[in-house]
Amino acid sequence: MPDETSLSENENLPMPSLIMAILPIVLTLGLLLVQLVVFKDFTPHIPLAFGIVITGLFALTRGYVWRDMEAGIFGVIFIGLQSVAILMTVGMIVGTWILSGTVPMMIYYGLQLITPGLFLVVAMVICAIVSLATGTSWGTTGTLGIALVGIGTGLGIPMHFVGGAVVSGAFFGDKMSPLSDTTNLAPAVCGTDLFSHIHNMMATTMPAMVVSLILYFIIGLNYTSGTIDAQGIEVYTTKISETFFLSPLLLLPALVVIGLAMKRFPAIPTLFAGVMAGSLTAIIAQGASIHEVFVAMQSGYISTTGVASVDSLLSKGGIQSMMWVTSLMIIALGFGGILEKTRCLEVILNSILARAKGRFGIIAASMGVSVGTNLVAGDPYLSIALPGRMFAPAYRGIGLSTKNLSRAVEDGGTLISPLVPWNAGGAYVAGVLGIETVVYAPFAFACWLSPLFGLLWAATGKFVPKATEEEKAGWVENSEPIIIDGELVACSATVLDASVDTQTEKPPVDLAVSLQS
Repeated sequence: MPDETSLSENENLPMPSLIMAILPIVLTLGLLLVQLVVFKDFTPHIPLAFGIVITGLFALTRGYVWRDMEAGIFGVIFIGLQSVAILMTVGMIVGTWILSGTVPMMIYYGLQLITPGLFLVVAMVICAIVSLATGTSWGTTGTLGIALVGIGTGLGIPMHFVGGAVVSGAFFGDKMSPLSDTTNLAPAVCGTDLFSHIHNMMATTMPAMVVSLILYFIIGLNYTSGTIDAQGIEVYTTKISETFFLSPLLLLPALVVIGLAMKRFPAIPTLFAGVMAGSLTAIIAQGASIHEVFVAMQSGYISTTGVASVDSLLSKGGIQSMMWVTSLMIIALGFGGILEKTRCLEVILNSILARAKGRFGIIAASMGVSVGTNLVAGDPYLSIALPGRMFAPAYRGIGLSTKNLSRAVEDGGTLISPLVPWNAGGAYVAGVLGIETVVYAPFAFACWLSPLFGLLWAATGKFVPKATEEEKAGWVENSEPIIIDGELVACSATVLDASVDTQTEKPPVDLAVSLQS
């Protein structure tokens, strides 16, 4: 690790010009486009790795040394290590839950109970409920989502619709659950409280969910009982019943995870309890050996029914199945870290914020920066933390509650994450469901409708609460930074006496001081 002297000298280096800040990102995106469009390869790892190199070379010309850049890279990677641990634990869950018969049982009964016309609606609602209860979109997608993909396959429903419904429901729950890490991160960095944040998100999330349900219902009308592949369903149900002992008791691992999550146990112990419950269920109900359980945790479950479609569906899970996503996440976090350390993101944010005007401009800018960070850095946490930190003084300066900011960055961060192929969210969903991100993204209606509703409310002023007297008192008590007349000052009672028009007041022209506060 670099010493404190090195880091302090690093902070005194001049900020890059806007062109110098943007150029490394543009070149990296160019490499990504070549990989995706020219090579038809949806693995963004190497272009992002070269992005770190490109950013580093530009930083060298500005006086940075490697150990300073290294500190930025690994500092952000360290923040993301909890997500890496969650990924590996989810890999073990998938393997053990298939071995135990939990996921196969969901597929078996789902094929018998769910009608094609209502399948997409039911899939979205079930994923929303489970994700809300557990606080994890990834866990919901990696377990229940796999089962729903199997059911949808048997019912003859195209996978792009199924993937869209699963993602819409799962990420709705992630966004609204008090157990979710992003739902706790957003209010923390923006300066509001958790339950005020969740309540304020209802204005964008619920309309998006209602419209999505209507759209899935309309789509489902094209898949009536006459389109059911009865023979295909029979193949699935027969092979599953021949391979696994089936009973409602196999839901125990899922109930363990939901129960612990509702008791607000930490995410990793909760998910690992699901691994242990799945392992015990596999040993007791399916007669699996301890070695088979270990293999399922490490390499996943390997199905040998002899039917290719069934084997492809059930051969999933294990820590190793998460290594593609894990390596992508580490590289993406490193890229975001070096951009932040060399102050490229700071300059870009300053430039954007200087051009934003009034209520709509500031809300649109904060949401846009969140989306842009998702696209560039590939990490939903960074897309919430950076704009959350940077835009809060501007919201205070025009008298808006900062829970509007936390809603904006969740809409642009949490919900956009699964729609970007090289983002951790998009890569994960594509990996566990076996559906390319670009295929399901247009049909994950709730994910992109929610930000649109956010912009609508910003334009009309509806559901955009102003700061309460209690919130303002908190700003004064904590001397929170606030923008008044384009300057950053510490909030005080005198400052708050200045009346600011939320429609016309300009945001700050320079946030460099904000970063140092």
